[in-house]
Amino acid sequence: MSAPAPHPLLFLDVDGTLIPFGTPAAAQSGMPHGHTQAPVLPADAHPLLGRVDPEHGRRLESLPCDLVWATTWMNDANDVLAPLLGLPTLPVVDWPDSDEVGVLHWKTRGLVEWAHGRPFVWVDDEISDADQQWVSTHHHAPALLHRVDPRHGLTEHDFTVIESWLMQAR
Repeated sequence: MSAPAPHPLLFLDVDGTLIPFGTPAAAQSGMPHGHTQAPVLPADAHPLLGRVDPEHGRRLESLPCDLVWATTWMNDANDVLAPLLGLPTLPVVDWPDSDEVGVLHWKTRGLVEWAHGRPFVWVDDEISDADQQWVSTHHHAPALLHRVDPRHGLTEHDFTVIESWLMQAR
């Protein structure tokens, strides 16, 4: 009997994805029905943390995947965002130093390498067609590169797309 296949990975960006850049009203438009107030944070907290929807943690954790931080926040995502979202400590992609500039996003190669052949979802606000093409050529397992509108961050529509893809990937 063979071991079950590992869950797909979900590489999760923070800025523009969990922390929307739009106006507070636009940022909260993606909040679940009845959720109208941002979390109360210490005065010295990151000024945009109040835009994080704590309900996203429950939604993310319920997805059939292994969550991984894919953000410049690095371990700060575990220290600051995970408790705010009610998430456990998650693995963090360790970005190599690179001065590479081009049409390909600087995260793309590192995520494909980190996935090591596993199916994955990458949720970010900076994904381009070049990234889509490169991943489809260099990663031979299924992959969903899902671009989030940075003005709103993750919305119900985004969760629906991601969940649907993960169910099909099983």
